[in-house]
Amino acid sequence: MRRDVYSRLVSARKSPLIGKIAYYLLKLIGVEIPRSVTIGEDFELAHGGFGVVIHPATTIGNRVKVYPGVTLGRADIYRPAIQSQFEGIIIEDDAILCPGAKILCKEGMLRVGMGSVIGANAVLLESTGVNELWAGIPAKRVGVRNGDN
Repeated sequence: MRRDVYSRLVSARKSPLIGKIAYYLLKLIGVEIPRSVTIGEDFELAHGGFGVVIHPATTIGNRVKVYPGVTLGRADIYRPAIQSQFEGIIIEDDAILCPGAKILCKEGMLRVGMGSVIGANAVLLESTGVNELWAGIPAKRVGVRNGDN
């Protein structure tokens, strides 16, 4: 798979030599992915990912595709971080986060199951199962993803 410059910058964040430079280049183009975010193989930041914001306590699996405007973070930002029961977000392998999707966790760990798709502008507030389709505000399960990738 040929990787675009944006996805290469995301991978370069972990490099001891150029990691900080890659991180700041991403910020310049409107992408906030802290260096603490663990990201698997073949991650795709579709269309440059403008407006993507990912919480530092996030783990992203292999072959995940993230579109512009996606946010992964705390649902209780009105509280000081020290008072939050938020633990983190896990995006499992082969998930697709469509444009504008918001994945927000108030307490514990929120998990987007393997192969799940979070629809455009959906606001996901709970964990999903495997290969599920979620849409709406708040997001609800609207179907199951077939074998088509």
